[in-house]
Amino acid sequence: MIAHLRGRLLDKRPNRIIVDVQGVGYEVQVPLSTFYGLGEAGAEVSLRIHTHVREDALALFGFTTRLELQIFERLIAINGIGPRLALAVLSGMDPAELLRAIRTGDLGRLTAIPGVGRKTAERIGLELKDRLPPVLDGEPETLALEPGTNGARDDLVSALVNLGYHRPLAECASEAALKTGKASFEELLRQALRELAR
Repeated sequence: MIAHLRGRLLDKRPNRIIVDVQGVGYEVQVPLSTFYGLGEAGAEVSLRIHTHVREDALALFGFTTRLELQIFERLIAINGIGPRLALAVLSGMDPAELLRAIRTGDLGRLTAIPGVGRKTAERIGLELKDRLPPVLDGEPETLALEPGTNGARDDLVSALVNLGYHRPLAECASEAALKTGKASFEELLRQALRELAR
């Protein structure tokens, strides 16, 4: 079982990266919280890995912090929550906000994440409230983007579609976020999510 990867970032897209480890390219699915902290293609990366094995597939899920990995593994241990939904939860809000929402029982914040209904939010709150790590072990770095570029818009739209939003809504929210002039991808994505929550 693969538990850790260190190598060079070959390709980087929201929710999916490829890491070159001595000539072997590993496709790793990542939450946006991890995506924010990665450098550009060619940068060295070090990821904690959860290897998910099914009858028909073997998938790698990567995280920059132990906290993200712990939350992911506790989420997939809940009946009815698979790896894709766990990634969506981690992508829907940063780990600190997620911990706060679970500890305070903020179901509204949890149900704002695409794919998380009221029953799932209640199950997450009930099963994780007393089993969450007490401290955070690091904040992700932010990645600067030029707000006016098509690349920034395309990345935002792709991230929102991967989170479960319909493309037309994702495009409108991305345009609105880009008009605010925010510089980093993280800030732009948060602004786009705020637009969608209105």
